[in-house]
Amino acid sequence: MDEEEKPKETTEENTDEGLQPESTKLIDDANSAAERLETANKKQEELLNKQEQIMAKQALAGRADAGQQSEKKEEVSDTEYAKMFREGKIPLTDVLK
Repeated sequence: MDEEEKPKETTEENTDEGLQPESTKLIDDANSAAERLETANKKQEELLNKQEQIMAKQALAGRADAGQQSEKKEEVSDTEYAKMFREGKIPLTDVLK
């Protein structure tokens, strides 16, 4: 056999992106995506730590939710409610809701 007739072995040693086998390219893409996620997670953790520090400072300074109290409605019995309605203290629009 001549050297020209021998089957040529294909080796993919070229590092150009276009000549890489598909599985290697997928692995490289996955690795780059993982690196981006790790970077984003580190940044998110830093931001969360800053936010926790700010909230702690606000709580210690007495400014966290300052002046905000939930409204407490008086509990009225049925008979008291009926009496208030008859006296006109409760408008009809509140009853029809």
